[in-house]
Amino acid sequence: MGRQMFRRNARAHRSNSTPGHGLDNGRTSTGARSGVMKSSLKSASDAFLYFHAPCFDGIASAVVASDFLENSQRWTIKRFCAVDYGARAAWLSSQLHEPCAVVDFIYHPQALFWADHHSTTFLTQQARLDFANRADFKSVIYDGAFGSCARLLSQAVKERFAYCNPRFAELVDWAEKIDAARYTTVTEAVLGDAPALRIRASLGFRREPEYFEQLVRALKRQTLADVARLPDVEESAKQVQSRVRAGLKRFEKGAWLADDGIVLFDVNGQDAVVSRYAPYYFYPNARYSAGIVRSELGAKITAMRNPWREFPSVALGAIFEQFGGGGHERVGSLLLPPRQMSEARLVLDRIVEAVRSQDAMPEPAGKIA
Repeated sequence: MGRQMFRRNARAHRSNSTPGHGLDNGRTSTGARSGVMKSSLKSASDAFLYFHAPCFDGIASAVVASDFLENSQRWTIKRFCAVDYGARAAWLSSQLHEPCAVVDFIYHPQALFWADHHSTTFLTQQARLDFANRADFKSVIYDGAFGSCARLLSQAVKERFAYCNPRFAELVDWAEKIDAARYTTVTEAVLGDAPALRIRASLGFRREPEYFEQLVRALKRQTLADVARLPDVEESAKQVQSRVRAGLKRFEKGAWLADDGIVLFDVNGQDAVVSRYAPYYFYPNARYSAGIVRSELGAKITAMRNPWREFPSVALGAIFEQFGGGGHERVGSLLLPPRQMSEARLVLDRIVEAVRSQDAMPEPAGKIA
């Protein structure tokens, strides 16, 4: 996260904040300030918009939300702030810049405008109650049944505010396809070259918050095809596409199929991109995948239900929430920092056990080899 994405209380910063994160951890947002947040949505100036990144749906949601807020509610947005789940632990105790909106990310009572579709969005019961107390306000939007936040936003502002901008229909369609894993084939998911997929691919190479903000601003003005041709995007996508092919080779060597139809893997992702769809590229009939991708950032543990098969799914996001991660019903992830990388196999083993215990189609299987 950028240095200035969160306001700092000087005394709290000296005593409580985590160095380098710009979080005011000495102030609790939930409850005490929520009454202020229920004020009019209209005419917020110098606003901040927080959005999930690196995530195509998060970026698309920022485009849709900012277009609505600026053109319908007369907001002026000063800055787009990318946030990821590394901020999860301190999120509710952080003081966001005001006025602000938050999209495709964890509920925060300070947001004048908020929208999300993740089942793990309410970190505490108090946060859930705060949202419930605001449920009659049109400016807080939640529906876990949606495949993408961009689709949820697009539909909600049309129904609640009679606002619609058809120019972003293609962007919203691709956000839904990508975030809900509604690809036509696994080859499209892993090696697809459509403009939206090239933009998505670039997120695997460029991780600077400034790049995510650049994409939001570009997509507000230009088509997906135009943005995909921007030099930064084009070069980054090429780098990632090359690394995806390298990642497929590593995945093939580091993955195996368990007897109960779960693809398990432990792969070195350094200087490669290991697609979350790689399990189904090699094992198209598998039911679930769960594994570890290791890099200098730590150990990323992911699990996913095969999106090309139909069967009742275990709530993967809820399982990962128990380990400090999150996700949707059909996908979950968490990142262990480098100092905890040695614990990755144990954590994965516990996650797989939880999946197996909740699976509607259980078959005998041992622990991870």
